[in-house]
Amino acid sequence: MFPALGLLWRVPHTLPAVEPLVSLRNVAFSTPSYSILQPITLTIEAGSAIAIIGPNGAGKSTLLRVLATLAPPSEGDGEVLGARLGNREVLEVRRRIGLAGHLPALAPGLTLAENLAFYARLAGISADRIEPALESVGLAAARHRRAVDCSAGMRKRADLARLLVDSPELLLLDEPTDTLDRNARPIVDQLVLRTVGKGGAAVVVSHDRENLGQSIHRIYALENGSLA
Repeated sequence: MFPALGLLWRVPHTLPAVEPLVSLRNVAFSTPSYSILQPITLTIEAGSAIAIIGPNGAGKSTLLRVLATLAPPSEGDGEVLGARLGNREVLEVRRRIGLAGHLPALAPGLTLAENLAFYARLAGISADRIEPALESVGLAAARHRRAVDCSAGMRKRADLARLLVDSPELLLLDEPTDTLDRNARPIVDQLVLRTVGKGGAAVVVSHDRENLGQSIHRIYALENGSLA
């Protein structure tokens, strides 16, 4: 599937069963006023990259928050990285999940390098990863610029660099190409490919199928809270 991984290897007659990284069974989410997600059943295996497309207000961001274990389901059940949704078990796996939302997770008054260093300290990650991550997203020369002084596209790149520093097992990207110029969009593909190549999984959300890169294996449509 991927040229860099196209090596011949012998497949044994019987492969061991592998638990999926994500398993949702009739998971729904609602507020006291609105039903946002209808019952959804979804399985995401290790080494896979899926996309969820749909119009604004379809529930895409809410579904990502459920997958990130930040929004306990109102109905149904499931597991993310082996932890049961709605259970304290999820606190143990959140460090293995990387979420990039609409707004970059950056402190405006800190430089780009300081933002990544702060995140690395919180996550217990070596600071040695910071410079290579900034280099990978084309921000090495801007590492001492405060986030508030950066363009929206630069802040988006820095947020993707944060995920390169983190190297999560489950990668969740909400409209990752918004504000990125075309020359920067391959960064998203490389981040996804790196995650799935290491045995993780990626979920990319977009309102436009045209924004999806070349790294996606399956595409789902979400509309009015229902997944197809």
